[in-house]
Amino acid sequence: MKPEDIADLKQLIEFLQANQVAEFDLDRGDLKIRLKFSPAEGASTSLGDLGRLLGSAPAPVARAAAAATQPAAPVQTPGEAEAGLHMVKSPMVGTFFGSPSPGSAPFVSVGDRVAKGQVIGIVEAMKLMNEIESDAAGEVVKCLVSNGQPIEYGQPLFAVRIS
Repeated sequence: MKPEDIADLKQLIEFLQANQVAEFDLDRGDLKIRLKFSPAEGASTSLGDLGRLLGSAPAPVARAAAAATQPAAPVQTPGEAEAGLHMVKSPMVGTFFGSPSPGSAPFVSVGDRVAKGQVIGIVEAMKLMNEIESDAAGEVVKCLVSNGQPIEYGQPLFAVRIS
């Protein structure tokens, strides 16, 4: 990145934090930026609010925001989590794959029963395929990631109702 790009990025971050935007994705050719902030208690900014905010933003911030091609994913609040659900989290940063190879059936689907230690997905990290095993037995209630999605360490992948 060029120094002026870094300055624009800092300005964008300050703008997003000041307006309490929880997530922001920017995908422009080789440049991919994903910003995720911890929202303040009770604070929430909708996409409509974001459009209004961008109208008053400084030009570099508005240009960077207009180039964003992916909408922000909904943020799950702790109150939305069902009681008795266990989150299977990623043990590493990488790219998630739900099946052993393209075109093959997924390891697990919503409604499937999983055993502790059962392979439920693959995370590709540094060209190595790492099998992800369930750390709890139960029923898969939700798949929280999509095939080919970049994931972070500790990011919830599946919600499992423990049995």
